[in-house]
Amino acid sequence: MMALNPGVEAYIGLGSNLENPLEQLKQARTEIASLAGVAELAFSPLYRSTPVGPQDQPDFINAVMKISTSLPAAELLRQLQAIETAHGRLRLIRWGARTLDLDILLYGSHVIAEADLSVPHPEMAQRAFVLYPLADIAPANLPVPGLGPLADLLATCPKAGLQRLEP
Repeated sequence: MMALNPGVEAYIGLGSNLENPLEQLKQARTEIASLAGVAELAFSPLYRSTPVGPQDQPDFINAVMKISTSLPAAELLRQLQAIETAHGRLRLIRWGARTLDLDILLYGSHVIAEADLSVPHPEMAQRAFVLYPLADIAPANLPVPGLGPLADLLATCPKAGLQRLEP
């Protein structure tokens, strides 16, 4: 077993477009924050976005959560996938509709390249539904390993229909 990391700051992307997405994200937030070794530090406003991939599905509701965790990244991923499964997540079609999608966007300043986990999230620099909520709760100069400061990524990523929802 790997040693626990004391208080690594991590950012989790949350998304849903099935079975009451607002409630899915609300419940997932509570479940993530209640994991042993996890403390919520911040939660972004909610955003509505058009789907990536097949367009014959509902819009997504997205958010980003900042946590402090003592869990190793692989264990955090396992716990997040267990939450997805408990919410009825099925992995049938790439970028298809889903009840809940939880992604580790950043895990401290670590770069992780494993078969089942890539951090920073490999597509986050092109995803307005990740970058804009992230920018709501992270410093503008937040370094994204291998990609540069968050502000630079935002400057090259148009909102493309992303809509911030009122609280």
